[in-house]
Amino acid sequence: MRRTVLWAVLICASLCASAQAKTLEGVTLQWRPTSHLQLGATQMAQTSIEFQTFLDTRTNKKSIGENDEDATPKPVTTRDDVGAFMGTHMRELFDQAGLKTVDHQGDVIIKGEVTQFFVRETSLYKSEVDVRLTVTGRDGTTLWHGLVSGDATRFGRSYKLENYYEVLSDAIVNTVSSMLQSDEFQKALSGH
Repeated sequence: MRRTVLWAVLICASLCASAQAKTLEGVTLQWRPTSHLQLGATQMAQTSIEFQTFLDTRTNKKSIGENDEDATPKPVTTRDDVGAFMGTHMRELFDQAGLKTVDHQGDVIIKGEVTQFFVRETSLYKSEVDVRLTVTGRDGTTLWHGLVSGDATRFGRSYKLENYYEVLSDAIVNTVSSMLQSDEFQKALSGH
């Protein structure tokens, strides 16, 4: 009798543990780039650049990824403000590139609306980020407006949060790299 009860308890515990497999929902975003920033060949002017807090204009603001390896997709969601996360790290990358960023009274102001921030996982992790940016002068004149985007792909173990962090961070690095290599964007940053 004891043996039967013990087996029943072990089977129940095993089933409960597998039913409670950890999902990646409500995660805190973390900055984990594995890519390096690529700078343009042109020297950019040292005007001061102010980043305003980016807005998250995505329809589903919590969703940042999905594992599609099985018939039932496994979601990846966050509680964090994706717009603030992107704006903060884009500014850090500008600082890393040697550009002068300021909190207030910048010669140029960058405003952003995040329209895509997502990882689709199948056999690989594939991320895409899109941000609609507006660069204005201090007087409010629009110097540049457009959609900037970046993507990244990586291999990793199935449904691992670290891989989602890395591929999203790399997509942001790649977005900033393409911005800093654009002649039009460089011209806007110089205030022209």
